Amino acid sequence: MKTPATHATESMCLPVLSSRTHGWENILVEQFQHPAGEGSAHYSDEHAICLSLAPRPVRLLQIRGGKTYAGLYGKGDISITPAKMPFFARWDSADHYLQIRLTSRFIQRVATETIDINPDRLELMPEFRTRDPQIEAIGMMLFAELQHENLGGRLYIESLANVLAVHLLRQYAVSKPHLVTYEGGLPERQLLQVLEYINDHLDQDIKLADLASLLGMSQFHFSHLFKQSIGTPPHQYLLRQRIERAKQLLKQTDQSILDIALLCGFSSHSHLSKQFRQWTAMTPTAYRAN
Repeated sequence: MKTPATHATESMCLPVLSSRTHGWENILVEQFQHPAGEGSAHYSDEHAICLSLAPRPVRLLQIRGGKTYAGLYGKGDISITPAKMPFFARWDSADHYLQIRLTSRFIQRVATETIDINPDRLELMPEFRTRDPQIEAIGMMLFAELQHENLGGRLYIESLANVLAVHLLRQYAVSKPHLVTYEGGLPERQLLQVLEYINDHLDQDIKLADLASLLGMSQFHFSHLFKQSIGTPPHQYLLRQRIERAKQLLKQTDQSILDIALLCGFSSHSHLSKQFRQWTAMTPTAYRAN
């Protein structure tokens, strides 16, 4: 497991899957598979996390931040490379891993919004081989979205990116920050404001930032308080409302399924069909005919 090599052959540098074409902001997720080899990288404005997907442990030699590590990486093992830190790796057998890169400005913004720390003095600690169940869980959810071409929607990706950023700040910042927390959910007036906004914009690409800015709070805190109020995260609530709108249009209009998909914020007929089947165990066509 390594960051992509800057001087390796071009075929080795190409990811198997990449979120570059999905329009994800502040986060890049890529799946890599490489034969034995070596490589180096230096990301000036991104923090990199590598999550091993290798079915068999891979022996790696790594040099990062003036320190050297040699050992086996197995499935679920994680390494963290802060921005601006050169990284070299040599691996002796085929490797398979997921790389997640978060922009420095995004981490700084999350730090400004959620924790008591000067973002200009923010510094993350490098990690060689470590285990972190929360990063692994978030990584696998991002991987699933990558494989299914962002089936859950942009709001879901933004929520995962925010949770991941806060976790990195909590656990891997050099200076341990104090996380500002809010409890009790959203006041009824604010909750109704958000719910009305969602209902009025179901056909649009609703972002987490759009919802949080309505109430003048950080995306992380908005997500936390929204879930306390509704019992479900914002992305799941949004998806449920889109499915309910689709069900209504399927029964009450003769519009095509493609038109209904677009009116409800889905990108295509197939996107609606996949989500509709997951929520109702029926296809849109079968639901309309039932």
